[in-house]
Order: sequence, then C-alpha cells, then structure tokens
Amino acid sequence: MNFFQKFKETVYSVAPIMALVLILSLTIAPLPLNTLLLFLAGSILVIIGLTVFLFGVDLGILPIGERSGAALTSKRSLPLLLVVSFLIGFMITIAEPDVQVLADQVRSVAPNVSKWALIFMIAAGVALFVAIGILRTVLSIPLRLVLIISYAIVFALAFLTPPTFQGVAFDSGGATTGPMTVPFIMALGVGVAAVRSKASKSGVESEDDSFGLTGIASVGPVAAVCLYGIILSFSAPDASGSISGDEMLDAEGISVFARLLPEILHEVSSALFPLVMMAVIFQIFLIKMPPFQVIRMVRGLFFSFAGLVLFLLGAKGGFMNAGKALGEVLGRIAISGKKSLVLFDAAGEIEKALNIPSVVPQILLIAVGCIFGAVVVSAEPAVWVLTDQVESVSGGAIKRRTLLSALSIGVALSIGISMARVIFGFSLWYILIPGYALSLLMTLFCPKLFTGIAFDSGGVASGPMTSTFIMSFTLGASNASGGNPAVDAFGVIALVAMTPLIAIQVLGIIFKAKTQRK
Repeated sequence: MNFFQKFKETVYSVAPIMALVLILSLTIAPLPLNTLLLFLAGSILVIIGLTVFLFGVDLGILPIGERSGAALTSKRSLPLLLVVSFLIGFMITIAEPDVQVLADQVRSVAPNVSKWALIFMIAAGVALFVAIGILRTVLSIPLRLVLIISYAIVFALAFLTPPTFQGVAFDSGGATTGPMTVPFIMALGVGVAAVRSKASKSGVESEDDSFGLTGIASVGPVAAVCLYGIILSFSAPDASGSISGDEMLDAEGISVFARLLPEILHEVSSALFPLVMMAVIFQIFLIKMPPFQVIRMVRGLFFSFAGLVLFLLGAKGGFMNAGKALGEVLGRIAISGKKSLVLFDAAGEIEKALNIPSVVPQILLIAVGCIFGAVVVSAEPAVWVLTDQVESVSGGAIKRRTLLSALSIGVALSIGISMARVIFGFSLWYILIPGYALSLLMTLFCPKLFTGIAFDSGGVASGPMTSTFIMSFTLGASNASGGNPAVDAFGVIALVAMTPLIAIQVLGIIFKAKTQRK
C-alpha cells in the first residue's frame, strides 16, 4: 500500500507509451504541437490519477471485498452468498475505469448507443457469472466444464449478434478485469475456496479452486453485450451501425480539460455512488468494522474518487486523442498505395518523399502495433505480479522471464494482427475461433491450477493502457483507412486478453511434463 510504489508502477506503465509517441512524432509520423502538448499533459494526469486511484483501492475498497468475502462465507448460506456476490459484481463493474473508457470508445463510433445501458449490461453480465463462479466453487464443479459450456453459449450468441457489436462484446470481457473489479472478485473466490477447504480432507483441491473466478466473470459481459446488440438490431436497426467522425478535442487547446471536468465529475459520482451505498449497507449489516477502519475506508473511497476523475480527465483530454491522431497518420500512410512514403514536418508541410515499395507502409503500421504490444505488456504492473505468481506456484520450474517473454510475443502478435485487420478487413472470427478452441482444448491436458491462473489472467495483459491508448490508436488507423471502426477496430482488447490463455497453459503443460519426468 506504498504510495511511492504505486506511483513507480504507474510510471513504468505509461512512460514507454510516452517515449514511443514522441519518437514516432519526431520521425515518421509527426503530430501537431498542440496535440503533443495535450498528450504530455494528459499523460501526467493519467499517471497521477491512476496512482491515486490504485492507492485508494488498496486503502479503502479492497478491504471491503476481503471482509465481505470472509463474512459471507462464514454465514454458510448459499442463497445469501450468491445474491450478495451478484450485487458486488454489479456495483464494482459500474465503477471500473476501463469499462467507462470502453463505453466512451463505443459511443465515439456509434453515438446512438446508450453509454449507461451498455455499462449496465456489462455489469449485469459480470454479476451473473460471478455468482455462477461462486456456485461452481461451492459445488466443486470442474472449471473446464464451466468454461467450455459458457464459451459455447457465448459463441452461439455472437453469431446472432450484428457485426458492429461482435468486437465490442469480446472487448468488454477484457475491459472488465481491471484494477477495481479484480481485487473484489479474487477476494471472494479465495475466501469461498478457503472456507470450503476446511471441510475437505485435502487442501490441493481448494488451491486449484482459488483461481478461475475472474476468468468465469469475464465471460459474462461478452454474452451480455451480444444480447444487447441483438436487442438493438430488432428495436433500432441503425443504432449499432451509425459511425461518427467526431472531431479532435485538441483543437480547443489546454482548455479542453476545464470543459471536460464537469462531465467527468458527474460520471464518476454516478459510477461510485452505488459502491458507496453498498459499503454503507455492508458495514451496518455484514462486516461491522471498528471506527478507525471505517475512517480508513472513507479515505480510500475519497482517493479512489479523486484518482478516477484525474485519470479520465487525462485520458479523454489528451492521452487517447494522441493515440487516435497517431493511428490516423500511420493509417493514411498504410493505405496510400503510392510508391513513395511522404514525410511531413511538425508544421504539416511536406518535408521529403522516400521511394519505397508500396507494401512497406502496410508493414510499418503492423510493426508499430507489434512494438506497442510488446512494450505495453512488459510494462504492465499486473503482468509482473502474474509472472511472480506463476514462478512461485511452479516452484521455480517456470521462470518469470520465460513467461514474460511468452506474453510479450503473444500480445505483440495480437496487436499486429489487429493492425492487419484494419488494413485488410478480414473477420475477427478467423482469430477468435481457433484461439479459443485451442485454449479450451488445452484445458483437458493442462493442470487445473494453471488453467485457473490462465483464464484469470486473460484481462491482466489488457490493462488501462490497452483500453485507452491502444484502442484509440486502432480506432484512428481504422478511421483513416476508410474502413468501419465499429467492425475493424473493436476486437483488439479481445485478442490481447486471449494471449495469456494460451501462453500460461502451454507453460502449465511443460511444468506437468517436467514434474512427471522427475
């Protein structure tokens, strides 16, 4: 709970993105000076806001989840446990910053879609599958069985969903596993598994069941958004296909932050109010913390509020706009189809033209996407926690460097494939169906513990940087290429979230083989 440690982790996440944007802007993709200044100001606000927010979560919000999980399991009432788990999943998801950002991204290309209706559907999906995951743990249902059935239902719904909602649906699964949602869900899962282990003769089964709840919960929003898309396609056929070319906010200059502040204050208040009410009710009827811990909880909620306001202000005011602008520049280069690559100076004047094969600009966009992917996942603090966890669970047999390398390569390829989709317009299904089929098939051979960790970590790689900058970069590239951003851009978070499912299970199978040889 060290504030400086949180600050350092956040800087490690954002600084590589800042460096890459500055390098690209000074070389092959110059951005207007005003855009760069807003990007730098927005990046500073993102760093400060995310630091304060995470500090507040650790200080006041995470203890609510831990104590609620312990209190609920001690009641030994399954209906109460399931109902309260549903409420916790719903309230926490509404306050998740990544979900707020995703909803705004959807609104940028489909303005007829209601932001809060989308958020409520995502929250309901998470809540329902959190309850299903808790029920699985209590009844000792195999994780692989729940995952296979759940994804079979999801893909059936996805095929009935309009194409403009398919990518959004799978992106929502990765966006929900953020810094607000995961601590609560993990606390509930570990608490229920620990209580059940006291009644069992062996703690091994309980250890296996300690993981997997987050993975199950991330399936819910995919199904819920698919249903939302199906409903919209019948009630308002044009609602999911309206594409908006919203203008860049950087044209307003630094005053954009002041203009956005009232709107963001209202959004954050609306998002956190249900969580505050839930905390009050839990304090009165369930957890009953002493006064000094209540004061600590209130401080944590205050820090979370202030941090979320600063984070969204920086993200919307300059951080995401620079990502979109950079994507548009590289997207225009990629589809130019000319034999020369035109470079511009900072003032927008033609500086020089390079005679190169026409395929090189397309490769350039894909390569930049791969670099962003490798850098983002390597700098994500949650990924470092995950690699430590796997190294500990495997007894040192799987080194964190090996896992980090596997995740970096996987995420780099996933974002590179997303850039290829922007250029060539091939279907998201060509990647998702083989990827998830392989992931679910591997559950039959992978140790249960590693399967749980793999599906829990599906959203770890798709952290705040992916939901903000990478998503905006992909939207900008798609918009510049003349495609349909609602179809071609959305899906990038889903591909990033799919990578750990394969990488960690591969390492789990290797660990199993090494153990058997010993």
